[in-house]
Amino acid sequence: MVQKRNHFLPYSLPLIGKEEIQEVTETLESGWLSKGPKVQQFEKEFAAFVGAKHAVAVNSCTAALFLALKAKGIGPGDEVITSPLTFSSTANTIIHTGATPVFADIDENTLNIDPVKLEAAVTPRTKAVVPVHFGGQSCDMDAILAVAQNHGLFVLEDAAHAVYTTYKQRMIGSIGDATAFSFYATKNLATGEGGMLTTDDEELADKIRVLSLHGMSKAAWNRYSSNGSWYYEVESPGYKMNMFDLQAALGLHQLKRLDDMQKRREEIAGRYQTAFQQIPGLITPFVHDDGRHAWHLYVLQVDEKKAGVTRSEMITALKDKYNIGTSVHFIPVHIHPYYQKQFGYKEADFPNAMNYYKRTLSLPLYPSMSDDDADDVIEAVRDIVKGAD
Repeated sequence: MVQKRNHFLPYSLPLIGKEEIQEVTETLESGWLSKGPKVQQFEKEFAAFVGAKHAVAVNSCTAALFLALKAKGIGPGDEVITSPLTFSSTANTIIHTGATPVFADIDENTLNIDPVKLEAAVTPRTKAVVPVHFGGQSCDMDAILAVAQNHGLFVLEDAAHAVYTTYKQRMIGSIGDATAFSFYATKNLATGEGGMLTTDDEELADKIRVLSLHGMSKAAWNRYSSNGSWYYEVESPGYKMNMFDLQAALGLHQLKRLDDMQKRREEIAGRYQTAFQQIPGLITPFVHDDGRHAWHLYVLQVDEKKAGVTRSEMITALKDKYNIGTSVHFIPVHIHPYYQKQFGYKEADFPNAMNYYKRTLSLPLYPSMSDDDADDVIEAVRDIVKGAD
């Protein structure tokens, strides 16, 4: 019998070091707390990291998605296709523009949007596609870009899970027309809250900069600096969605330690893969051999008939019997009450997403986990399945 842990092992924790704390302290002491030089520096370094010409720092991935769609003029009467297997914000941002979200089912292996289903969902009203790189594994971007080119669609990648992900030797953030990243507290690069939009399109980047800061001209952010001007112009009725220097101070050092954090994620995921592939009834994540998985999530699927235990029973047992936290990514968007009421979606509309959802849980995976922590998870899962025999 595996012993219960003395301390709770949470599903996720950020890794914050002395460097981040020192940088934040220096930022506080500088007197510049809002959008300032740290944001500019973070944008420049992040753009270089992913290989994009431009990066615009904002207050969330949600904001990045919304602003990109608005900047492209997408609105009422338009349709935008995305995956049902994502957090609701992906689809919510489409609604906020006035456009209609349309879902295309996932590939049951990769858990990403199926390009064949994407093609079938295109109508004359379709203006954009938002592929979601679920869990840290890239979508089939060649196939998605081919569909987009055939129909003249804007490709806006949701890379909330995909900092460090590559597709055929290319970094996510440098492939589609634009890419939105999340720096939420649980993400691979964490600033508490925050996001980034990357693109090679200078005009698009400029529009998003303006929209993110009240619609003021793009040089207006530094009007309180020694070389700034009090004068500003409002070019459009924009929003308050910019990043500020305290967030960027964290982001700069998170970016510096990202290589080491990624290596540790891969080590833990490797331990999980080796262990769980040997246990009947457990379905481990499929991993492409033509790209790098960022391992934002480790999603384990439980085949109830073979494992003798349901997903929900495993979640409860891990918490109550072994003091181990988990999560579920995600409740498919189309089964939330608003989407069913507003658009008439039913559970059966996207069977691959539903089949996955009913048997999945996300196990703890983050850089500060020890080998003993990972082994505790492995032994607890093994014990639960064995006890169900």
